[in-house]
Amino acid sequence: MARGFFVTGTDTNVGKTVLCSLLCAALPGIYWKPIQTGASEGTDRQTVLSCAGMEEAGCCPETYIFDDPVSPHLAAQRERREIVLERIAIPNTGSTRPLIVEGAGGVLAPINREQFMTDLMCHLGLPVILAARSTLGTINHSLLSLRCLRGAGLQVHGVVLIGPEDRDNREAIEQYGKIRVIGQIPVLQKIGRQSLLKTYSSHFMQEAFT
Repeated sequence: MARGFFVTGTDTNVGKTVLCSLLCAALPGIYWKPIQTGASEGTDRQTVLSCAGMEEAGCCPETYIFDDPVSPHLAAQRERREIVLERIAIPNTGSTRPLIVEGAGGVLAPINREQFMTDLMCHLGLPVILAARSTLGTINHSLLSLRCLRGAGLQVHGVVLIGPEDRDNREAIEQYGKIRVIGQIPVLQKIGRQSLLKTYSSHFMQEAFT
């Protein structure tokens, strides 16, 4: 088992938090979102605790947290603050459970005037899992994101598709992106611990996480 994974996405609201909830429940893992925006509407940490059926000890506190649901650089500007990469350090959890780190927004979401989410990924040094939609448009978005991640020198562990099964899109991403699709999260009527564990059991390449 790797010491953890960084979960990023092709876009905002693509399903990163659901994927993090699934991994935290199934592996099991410890959740950490170093930069949280949109806290006025609730935090992703609260969502993961609820969806994965975890106790508070299964999550680490955010390093930066902002109220506005906008890009990290803009959320910080509005509060007259600055995100300093060097102040973000992997927490010492005292556990052998893998750390599941969730990014904010997409791969190139800015975090300050000069740095992007890819810089945070490089700083933390964890293998990256790319969350992508399964539906129309995902081939372009996924291939662009993969090229960006690799261009930054990051190790991409695999892609997880989120949404209805689309075999053609899956095969195209694997072929042209030269990557494994290591999981699929279908449309779930209810997102909770049991449905996530069942999804991991039936729709994920479990050897990719062991």
